[in-house]
Amino acid sequence: MSTMTNVHKQHIEAAVSESRKFGMRDKIGYLFGDFGNDFFFILVSSFLMVYYTDIFHISAATVGLLFLVARIWDAVADVTWGRFIDTRKASKHGKFKPWILRMSFPLVVSGVLMFVHIPGMSNGFYLTYAFITYILWGTLYSTVNIPYGSMASFITSDPVERTSLSTFRTMGGLFASLIINVVGPLVLFVNNKADANHFMMGAILFGILSISCYLACYTMSTERITTSAAQEKNTNIKVTLKALGKNKPLLSILAISLMFMMLNMLTGAVNVYLFKDYFGSASSLSIVGLVQVVVILIAIPMAKPLVAKFGKKEIAAAGMLLAAIVNLVLAFLPGLTAMQFIGISTLGTFGFAFFNLVVWAFVTDVIDYHEFLTGMREDGTVYSVYSFARKLGQAIAGGIGGFAIAAVGYDSVLPKQTQAALDGIYRLGTLVPCIVFFAIFIMLVFVYPLNKQRTLTLATDLAAKRGEYM
Repeated sequence: MSTMTNVHKQHIEAAVSESRKFGMRDKIGYLFGDFGNDFFFILVSSFLMVYYTDIFHISAATVGLLFLVARIWDAVADVTWGRFIDTRKASKHGKFKPWILRMSFPLVVSGVLMFVHIPGMSNGFYLTYAFITYILWGTLYSTVNIPYGSMASFITSDPVERTSLSTFRTMGGLFASLIINVVGPLVLFVNNKADANHFMMGAILFGILSISCYLACYTMSTERITTSAAQEKNTNIKVTLKALGKNKPLLSILAISLMFMMLNMLTGAVNVYLFKDYFGSASSLSIVGLVQVVVILIAIPMAKPLVAKFGKKEIAAAGMLLAAIVNLVLAFLPGLTAMQFIGISTLGTFGFAFFNLVVWAFVTDVIDYHEFLTGMREDGTVYSVYSFARKLGQAIAGGIGGFAIAAVGYDSVLPKQTQAALDGIYRLGTLVPCIVFFAIFIMLVFVYPLNKQRTLTLATDLAAKRGEYM
């Protein structure tokens, strides 16, 4: 048993609740949580803008302002709700999952309300209605997503099993994306136009599916790690803030995730122009989407055994290095066809897929490290800080794709782009990802401190502190 600091000794040790062992039921239950989240999250991300512009007739610039304001508000709501949950006492069903049950119903109702269209109202009414319902939905989304994300570290303390939870969470989002992106356009549009009644029907359909998934998550998942009432009462915001500032794993994973997210936003925007203008094949985008899904599905069964053997940090870093090398090769291979480009870039997709599969397990390790520093179990607070940074990054980086495309000389008025603009688009789609992937690789290797051995030692130290036997 490791030596514990005085801060640790001041708190009653956490214990593992007497319950069934961690297993496939928990993994599937946790999968359903993100499945439920993403039915509306992806629906909103993919189709809400066209709903607002084509049905509410709100200008795209105003919609962009709405999204900016909402993201900043959501970031604040995340931290506020995370802190609130950490100060609540756990029930017999756990500390986090009861909130998923309580708040999922109002969340889904607010999601459906976003797509209610009352004919004949003024432009001012539609604008006001959009602001109110969208911000309400975003706030209620925090009340479900923060406890859902925080719950992973209470389901199991085993670092490898947490990787399984992270992988299954990614699978849940992947399945929701397939349904929304395949079924969504067939349901929401009539004769290639957004239809108000069909959007409403789609929102109700996805809402029912979302509620069903939340109920499955609540029923199938079990929180095993428990904290004492004394520890819950003794949470101290000054100690928390000081520890967050000293939490090197948290600070580094925040920076890494922010870079990765901003790159995703950039490539998501650039790829449209890369295939539409540079390759002259917009239809190839559907192949890109399909390939990404297939690659992730191939990587999923490999993630757990690789992490068990080498560690999360090590696997994620290797994946980033592979992605950087592939994009560097692509940057110096101009003249490829669209299919050749997709074929080579698939190797890079395979590399960064592993980061996507383990990123949520990084967060649970960071939460453990916070407990190691403070002796306090504040999963909601730490997870919400991580979510805060991501949403703030979304708000700041919202226009990065459009700015980058304009910077290389793209002109929508021209029937055909200049060669300089096309070359610039190609560099944005290859050289920029190479640089960012390599920067993430460097940060994982030299900045993020929790390698395989330190993660196992951390788990053992906390197990001893809680009176567990591993």
